[in-house]
Amino acid sequence: MERVLLVRYTEIHLKGLNRPYFERALVDNMKRALRGLEPKIEREHGRIYVRGVSEENFGEALDRLTRVFGIHSISPAAAVDKDWETVVSAALELMEPMVAEKPDSTFKVLARRSDKRYFMNSDAINKELGGRVLDRFPTLSVDVHKPEIKLSVEIRDMAYIYCDEIPGPAGMPTGTAGKASLLISGGIDSPVAGYMMAKRGLTLSAVHFYSYPYTSERARDKVVELTKLVSRYAGEIRLFLVPFTDIQMTIYEKCPSKETTVLMRRLMMRIAERIARSEGAMALITGESLGQVASQTLEALCVTNDAVDMPVFRPLIGFDKDEIMDIARRIGTYETSILPYEDCCTVFVPKHPVTKPKLDELRASEAAVDFSEMIEKAIENTELMIVR
Repeated sequence: MERVLLVRYTEIHLKGLNRPYFERALVDNMKRALRGLEPKIEREHGRIYVRGVSEENFGEALDRLTRVFGIHSISPAAAVDKDWETVVSAALELMEPMVAEKPDSTFKVLARRSDKRYFMNSDAINKELGGRVLDRFPTLSVDVHKPEIKLSVEIRDMAYIYCDEIPGPAGMPTGTAGKASLLISGGIDSPVAGYMMAKRGLTLSAVHFYSYPYTSERARDKVVELTKLVSRYAGEIRLFLVPFTDIQMTIYEKCPSKETTVLMRRLMMRIAERIARSEGAMALITGESLGQVASQTLEALCVTNDAVDMPVFRPLIGFDKDEIMDIARRIGTYETSILPYEDCCTVFVPKHPVTKPKLDELRASEAAVDFSEMIEKAIENTELMIVR
């Protein structure tokens, strides 16, 4: 008996003639995720098999695969010869610990015969194997609608037998949809936004703005840690750390107080666009949600968009805060995001920020100050960190 991980994917099935490209990308991403565990990965008829992982690393391999975009579900399976008695023996062995834990469980056999030459069809396998299970474990009962145990058998090149189906993150394989740059802060929203766009196949780079000494080293470390947590799903991320103190202080000192937040966002977008283009990215990603704060009203978002030429993706635009926090908890970024270290978006916040900024007024306020040298200096002093 060989232990394998049986990997399923769904959305890739819809890709028609391009499907092999997406399948290869998924396999490549799985290999990267399993680096160091020496797996053998095989692709066959809508399934991917991970073989050769040692028993001690089996749980680790399963955990890593649950964070690979494009995977719908994973089943730890026993792969055995298709000889009927061998199949029955492996199935009973798999059921043994579950029945021992709860002897009065309900069960169902779900057979799939991809090898049409096999001497029994799926219905026959269900009946015959179900009978053998009842003979061996008479305290069990059959429930075809809501069984507590689902004993699955797939007859392919070998017989694959399993009871668990562990959800994957679904989506599309990272790297199949191009590249975009995430504006990442130390808050809850932007890591979730990056996760959601990586789930649609984008490769991410990231840009973070800091304002020493008004933001601390711990705030910077927090952002690096958040980027690492996102990279568990999105793969390697090139993180650009941009010094923003001079620009932020100039806005605070020379621009109308009520406009400072929106002006800051406009200049961040300009810098992020420059960095994104140098990286070959075709869009920016933000964690903005409509109406959540003053700088995220429809008028403010339109004024912010005006600062750049490339598309701005806002995957959280229609989400409320509770929905965003639920995703953050699920992907493991929430506890880091709520650490009490301020970023530059939370310092120098005006008491009465404008909620319906007018584009011509904001353009005039921005044009009244020459930010060009400060922008060039910020880009020149930007630090690049490779986050894995």
